[in-house]
Amino acid sequence: MTRFPDNFLWGAATSAFQIEGSPLADGAGPSNWYRFTHEPGRVTDDETADTACDHYRLWRSDVALMRQLGLQAYRFSISWSRILPAGTGKVNPAGLAFYDRLVDALLAAGIRPAPTLYHWDLPAALEDRGGWCNRDCADWFGEYAGIIFEALGDRVDLWFTHNEPWVVVDAGHVQGQHPPGLRDLRAAALAAHNLLRGHGIAVQRLRATGKGQIGIVVNQEPKDTASDDPDDRRATRLADAYMNRQFLDPVLLGSYPGDLAEIYGDRWDDFPAGDMEVISTPIDFVGLNYYTRSVNRYDPDPATAPFHVAQVRQPGALYTTMDWEVRPASLTAMLLTIRKRYGNIPLYITENGAAFRDPEPDTHGRVADTDRCDYFRGHLSALAAAMDAGVDVRGYFAWSLLDNFEWTFGYAKTFGLVAVDSATGARFPKDSARFYRNVIRSRGAGI
Repeated sequence: MTRFPDNFLWGAATSAFQIEGSPLADGAGPSNWYRFTHEPGRVTDDETADTACDHYRLWRSDVALMRQLGLQAYRFSISWSRILPAGTGKVNPAGLAFYDRLVDALLAAGIRPAPTLYHWDLPAALEDRGGWCNRDCADWFGEYAGIIFEALGDRVDLWFTHNEPWVVVDAGHVQGQHPPGLRDLRAAALAAHNLLRGHGIAVQRLRATGKGQIGIVVNQEPKDTASDDPDDRRATRLADAYMNRQFLDPVLLGSYPGDLAEIYGDRWDDFPAGDMEVISTPIDFVGLNYYTRSVNRYDPDPATAPFHVAQVRQPGALYTTMDWEVRPASLTAMLLTIRKRYGNIPLYITENGAAFRDPEPDTHGRVADTDRCDYFRGHLSALAAAMDAGVDVRGYFAWSLLDNFEWTFGYAKTFGLVAVDSATGARFPKDSARFYRNVIRSRGAGI
């Protein structure tokens, strides 16, 4: 029987663009993702997030649903372009009022709001000015953060700056799969650095208020090597530096990992003195998104430069519809590695979940998502093992509350505890939602 501490925080997570819909409602400006998803061929079946889960209109019933599930906290993101349609300057009162009402409703339901300031959706007006490749973007982010802290900081005490900056950098600036659709290592290096500067500036803005706690959310993926071959080991080391250490090292250690020079080469800048002091402004905790691990080998194909790494599929392993291996033991290993490298900083698991091919709701509305229940059971047990070994984890947020718009996959990948009928907006809690509710009620004894 696993039992988590009485003060352990149980929640679920979403992001604004993936669930809200109504992207231009009430004076909001377009985001880079709004524009990107309206370009033919960018998203599976050319689907858009114009409706998504319609949370912008259905938020009251969604808060009631969260309460029924027993959630103690809700991690959501705020749409920058709802607040500042041009990215800077004049505030849109209607956009701010939406989140003001949401926070009040969460508190009235006994649910702790845990906002993320940036979950990939940059105002399109700022993308047109160079986005994260423009050094000024960090200051624009600081301006936006200050507005949010002033508006909600009297009621919100748990903040996250960026969600998964690595994805913004890699998918958006190296692979060309996300906005701004670039394949440019120089742009990637600039974007990574400015995202981190923006994080540091936002932390300083919150510190100036004297209220609340703040951290950053990074996705971590343990990198295991396919063999002891030196080329495989080097490829794995570079993959680890690029994904896992590129963002945590500067925030927590005050320097970039030296391995980045092998990746970026002469595309890496000597950034101005003082930047690292801003980036490494002390934070209160780290949010970790964990889904899978990767097993890596060297790939000589020039198309894989500069990493020259390929992932090796593991025979006999279970994979999700995202083609991610299900391996709970790697969550334990990841947490122990982070404690060894960075010390015992407080941690939150800010996303953990899986996309499977869920059955349709039966005549009673039941969705028997057995694979997802097993996924949560295994990963919560792995989390408990890390905590038993002394890792300071303060809470867990399941990804995701709702089946939603899964970026370039459209609606083809379902991660939710709750199914959403795309035609009617009706919500159907899956078996995993009931499982998770029992876990929360029993503080883990339901695993």
